[in-house]
Amino acid sequence: MRITLIDAGKRFNREWIFRHLHYEFTGTHSYAITGPNGSGKSTLLQAIAGAIGISEGKISYGSPTPGSPTVLTPSTSAGRSVPGSTLAPVPAISGSTALAPAIPDDQIFRYISLAAPYLELIEEMTVTEFLGFHQQFKPFLPAADIKSIISRLGLHSASHKQIRYYSSGMKQRVRLAQAIFSDTPVVLLDEPCTNLDAEGIALYRQLVAEYCSGRLLIVSSNDVQEYDFCEERLSITDWK
Repeated sequence: MRITLIDAGKRFNREWIFRHLHYEFTGTHSYAITGPNGSGKSTLLQAIAGAIGISEGKISYGSPTPGSPTVLTPSTSAGRSVPGSTLAPVPAISGSTALAPAIPDDQIFRYISLAAPYLELIEEMTVTEFLGFHQQFKPFLPAADIKSIISRLGLHSASHKQIRYYSSGMKQRVRLAQAIFSDTPVVLLDEPCTNLDAEGIALYRQLVAEYCSGRLLIVSSNDVQEYDFCEERLSITDWK
């Protein structure tokens, strides 16, 4: 998977949040978008996710052309297809590759999962109901099922409760789960440890280590413990 920003810029009214941003997120690498509070990290991540439009420039999404030569490294993971898509499978790759035409805008959501503290949960549902509902739109990774996910989150004893009765930390665990366990080649995490205690932060790091290798991971944060494992870092303040 490859996400390319070409002279990308976003402004609200007369203020530019970022501008003339040229960057490429590729393969199965991990990236951190860093910067102080209010600098535009979340805005950039939402633009990458296709949740908001940019004011200038272009964001393109490409998948490798089937049968094209690919330079692989020993750590390359096996490819995965995008459930329900008529497009070609999206291999997890590392190295250079020829690209097919850009993925259509109305298909991008199939390739990307996002977790952020500002995303709403359906609080009238139990976590079992919510994950089952989510799974109808984005199937989970082959090795994951709802019961095992809830157990892994440490929410088994609260699985019968409506989410509205969860603490803020429990709700954040559910947000992380619906993103990390979705079978997508791209995972976007915005301030992933918000409201998490020490145990929750440890769980977050374990989930990333176990389930995000072999996928394109982008973390937006100003807290180093949320992104210190990332291979590359993009400072949003460099693009003001």
